[in-house]
Amino acid sequence: MVRQIIVADDHPLFREALKAAVGRLESGAKFVEADSVAALLVAIESEPDADLLLLDLNMPGAQGFNALVHVRGSRPDLPVVVVSADDDAQTIAGALCYGAQGFIPKSTEAGQIGQAVEAVLAGEIYTPPGFHAPRTTPASEEDLRIARRVADLTPQQFRVLGMLCSGLLNKQIAYELDVSEATVKAHVTAILRKLGVTTRTQAVLAAGRLAVDRSSVKPPPDDAE
Repeated sequence: MVRQIIVADDHPLFREALKAAVGRLESGAKFVEADSVAALLVAIESEPDADLLLLDLNMPGAQGFNALVHVRGSRPDLPVVVVSADDDAQTIAGALCYGAQGFIPKSTEAGQIGQAVEAVLAGEIYTPPGFHAPRTTPASEEDLRIARRVADLTPQQFRVLGMLCSGLLNKQIAYELDVSEATVKAHVTAILRKLGVTTRTQAVLAAGRLAVDRSSVKPPPDDAE
C-alpha cells in the first residue's frame, strides 16, 4: 500500500529532510507539501485518503496549537505528528493533549524520525526519548473549551481567524482571500459567535490561549476593520 503523507512546514530544506527520513522506511510514499496553513487546508481537502500529517507548529497561520486543533476537528481520522523546534516538556504535553499522535523535535536524527513515523502509522503514540510529562496540566478547562470551538470553524473561517490574529484589517483579509469585505464581515461575525465572544480582540485573545508562547499574542483594536 502506498502511503500518502502531508508534510506541512514553511522551510523547504526541512520538508526535504522529513521526506528523505520517512522515505527510507516508507519507500514509494507519496508526499504532499504545504508551506502555510492556507496551503495545508487545501492539501487536506485534496487528499481525503492521506495517512499522516507531519505538522510544524510555527509555520505561517498556525498560531501555536490552533492548526492542530482545527485539523483534528475537521479530519479526526487523520493522524497528526507535530514536528517542532519548541520541544520542552510543556509543549510536547500540550500537543498530545490537543490530539497529536506524536511529537518529533526538529533536532531528531533521520533514522529516529522514520521510526517515529512508523510507530504512529502502527497506531502508537510517539514521544521523544527521555520525555516526562510535566506535573502541571498543559491545558485548562477553558483552553479545552476554546479548542473545541476552534475545531468547529470551517476552513475559511479558520483562515480568517488566523489573519485576525496576524493583525490584518477586513479590507486586507478581503484582498488576500479575493472576496468582498461584506463576506469577510460575515465570516468574522460567524467566528465571534462560534468562539462565544463579542469583539475581534476577544477572538484573538481566545485563539491566543492555544499559543505556545502566550506572551507573543497581540490583539488588534476592537474597531479594526
